[in-house]
Amino acid sequence: MTLPGWLAPLPDAEQMRATDRWAIDELLVPSLDLMERAGEGLASVTARYGPAGRVVVVCGKGNNGGDGLVAARRLREACRAVDVLAVWPPDQLQGDAAVQLGRLPGNPPEPFDGSKLDGAAVIVDALLGTGTTGPPRDPAGAVIEAMNAAGAPVVAADVPSGVDASTGEAPGAAVQAVATATFHLAKPGLWINPGKTHAGEVEVIAIGTPDGAPVQPWAGLIGPAVRDGLPRRAAHSTKFSSGNVVVIGGSPGLTRAPTMSAMAAMRTGAGYVTVAARASLEAAFSARLLEAMFKGLPEGDDAVDAALEAVARADAVVLGPGLGRTDAARAFARALFERIEVPLVVDADGLNALAGYEFPKRAAPAVLTPHAGELGRLLEVESSEVDAHRLAHARAMADRSGAIVVLKGDDTLVVRPGSGVAISPGGAPALATAGTGDVLSGVLGAMLAKRMDAFHATCAAVYVHLRAGKLAAEPYGPDGVIASDVIARLPAGLNN
Repeated sequence: MTLPGWLAPLPDAEQMRATDRWAIDELLVPSLDLMERAGEGLASVTARYGPAGRVVVVCGKGNNGGDGLVAARRLREACRAVDVLAVWPPDQLQGDAAVQLGRLPGNPPEPFDGSKLDGAAVIVDALLGTGTTGPPRDPAGAVIEAMNAAGAPVVAADVPSGVDASTGEAPGAAVQAVATATFHLAKPGLWINPGKTHAGEVEVIAIGTPDGAPVQPWAGLIGPAVRDGLPRRAAHSTKFSSGNVVVIGGSPGLTRAPTMSAMAAMRTGAGYVTVAARASLEAAFSARLLEAMFKGLPEGDDAVDAALEAVARADAVVLGPGLGRTDAARAFARALFERIEVPLVVDADGLNALAGYEFPKRAAPAVLTPHAGELGRLLEVESSEVDAHRLAHARAMADRSGAIVVLKGDDTLVVRPGSGVAISPGGAPALATAGTGDVLSGVLGAMLAKRMDAFHATCAAVYVHLRAGKLAAEPYGPDGVIASDVIARLPAGLNN
């Protein structure tokens, strides 16, 4: 696929190798120059995280080790005390890395010894590169554990050793870096957990690779540009042309979740919002929602037909918040998933209802919004398995369901069936509080009701929700934020 322009491309390991080959073989960019700039950038990042004291550069035997040797040279030229530790004999270095070994001033590399990490002000991880997959084998695994145990900040070259650059998986020992200096473009694994956590701050180093490489990255990072071109209210707009959203959910004791979804949809620009719930709950919703409409649903077999009548004029539907987990609620949610003919967001109890479900084909798009536990129930795997292989499981769910999957987390993934992956930059710990998932559902409903491309609408909703979470934390700090604070900041998150 071709990524939309509002996503920042994230080439995987093979695509990055192809980009390097194109630049070197077809455009005749000297590979030694690329390594030189990579090492210079790595040295600069290292100096920022360790402005004084001894630097220890841990080098492998590939080009990653060559980048580390350039960084060591540049730091020595800046009068820093630098020890270079070689995990494999330096005579195993080849090509550009061997050239950089010959350029290293001062003491040559010493054999790796974990005790030589003691007292380091900063450690440079130049052990393994982007091409490595699977658990690191010794001696690399033991070296990684020694770097993590040293107590000094670690700056990784291109990708933390032990992290899969394409998927973010870390199946064995993996460097815990404070920062990663990644070259030319960031890689998906630096933004997908657990790799994201291991990478620390990601700093992209321009190394002189030209733009226009003949590769098509399947992953991209969501940024502010996702809001460009969003439909906005104009003088000729009406409440219906601004988007008609129906939220179906609620049950005794669980009326707050659909209330927050409805409020979020209104704050994100939906012109007309209705909550469809049991008629017996009208008083509870009326006390909380002044601007939204309420549609009472009967209990029993007539509830599905009444709900379909309620969504007859809807542009988008949110199904599930507060619905409950009874057998009747499960059957109700499944029937509506099959029969609702407009864009549909399924969240919370709606997702639980779909566990073990044979997904039918839908004419209109659907968006599923699980966290790791919910996705585990849908796929019948442990949530720990989802956490370890987030991209693979999100893709599996998208392909099985035919829906766009939003796997929530600090690295929220938006996966389109058989196609691209968009990744949220995260960094909003304020969203780790009850109710913010219901808020996201409402934002998704409002975006889909704008009659946009469903993938674009979903990515825009994830970004606006993230921005609102960051803005909500400004007066309170992340620990003081509640979901209604996030709702209040959605208009600011929506605007540049």
